[in-house]
Parts: sequence; C-alpha cells; structure tokens
Amino acid sequence: MFDFLQGYNVLGAFWVTVQLTIYSAIGSLIWGTLLAAMRVSPVPLMRGFGTGYINIVRNIPLTVIIVFTSLGLFQTLGVSMGADDFETINFRLAVLGLIAYTAAFVCEALRSGINTVPIGQTEAARAIGLNFTQVLRLIILPQAFRSVVGPLANVLIALTKNTTVASAIGVAEAATLMREMIENEAQLILISAIFAFGFICLTLPTGLFLGWVAKKVAVKR
Repeated sequence: MFDFLQGYNVLGAFWVTVQLTIYSAIGSLIWGTLLAAMRVSPVPLMRGFGTGYINIVRNIPLTVIIVFTSLGLFQTLGVSMGADDFETINFRLAVLGLIAYTAAFVCEALRSGINTVPIGQTEAARAIGLNFTQVLRLIILPQAFRSVVGPLANVLIALTKNTTVASAIGVAEAATLMREMIENEAQLILISAIFAFGFICLTLPTGLFLGWVAKKVAVKR
C-alpha cells in the first residue's frame, strides 16, 4: 500500500519544515519583541515605524513576501545571505520572509499582553527612577510574555503551516515533496492524508504543550 513512498525522503522533507519553523520562530520572536517595544515607545518616530510596519506587512500575502525575497533581494539586488549554493540561499531567504511576516503577529500578541499590565506598575517604576528601557525589560515584558503564551502558541502553529509557502521559491520542504509525489504517483488521497497527518504530528503536540505552559505561567490578578 505504501510501496510508492520508496524513493521519496518524506522524513527529510518534514525535517526541513521543522528547521524552517524553528529558525523563523526564533527570529520572529526577537524581531516581534523589538517591534512591540517600538509600538509603545515614547519616541514618535519609533512608534510610527512600528505601526507602519505592522499595518503594511500584515496586509501583504505571505507568498508575495517569500517571492520578493527571491526575485527582489537575491536575483535583483544580489543578496545571497552569506551562502554559495542555490538551495541554502533559498532556505535562508525563506526564513527571512517568514520572520518578516510572522513578527508582525508576534508584535500584536505582545502588545495585547503589554496592555494587560496595570498602568500603576509602570508609574511606580518610573517614580523610582527607572527609564523606559528598564521599565520595559524588568516590569512590562516579563508579565506580557506570561499572559500571551496562548496567543503566541497560535502564531507558532500558523507559522508551521505557513512554511509550505516556501515551496514557491523551491525550498525542499514537505509541501514541495507532496506536490512532486502527487505529480508522479496516482495516490492523491493517500499522499494528502500522509502529509496532513505529518503536520498534525507537528502542530498538535506543540499546541497542547504550550497550552499547558500558558496555564502554569498565567499571571494571577
């Protein structure tokens, strides 16, 4: 029944998907946190940049961003991300595009968490002489992260599924292999079921674990 799988590296394709997810999640968390800091910054220029970035990027389809990283950055501007071979370049460009897109949603999730921190705590911190960066790092962000573990889990699950868009620039992840197998094999339903099950195995445990973490670290008010 599964003889047609011979000759196809299904596990390898899903491993590429996992790598895309991990690298993009780390980058998105860092960039999204910086964007959230800009959104609540007292500096008008930083607030304007953060707001403009979020409103623009969230309304651009991810496919357009991913294709732009290949056609615009690499083929037009010659940005190779420090790689020599085409496969590695495409992988890194896909990670860059996923980070740029996902960070906007991380930022909004964090901003909602920042809004849950009582204003009195911020005023008390400023009263004892802490500057904006110290207040954000020591008072606001620790509580904000604890209150948005659930929403960030949803962003991570969406990111895992969004990695399939990387196939648009030839990254050899799960969706690329699935398309190749469907073109070569007369097993449409079975192939689709196999890859659907693979993504369930990636996303379901992640959602359950982070949901448990969200309950454990929730801020009691």
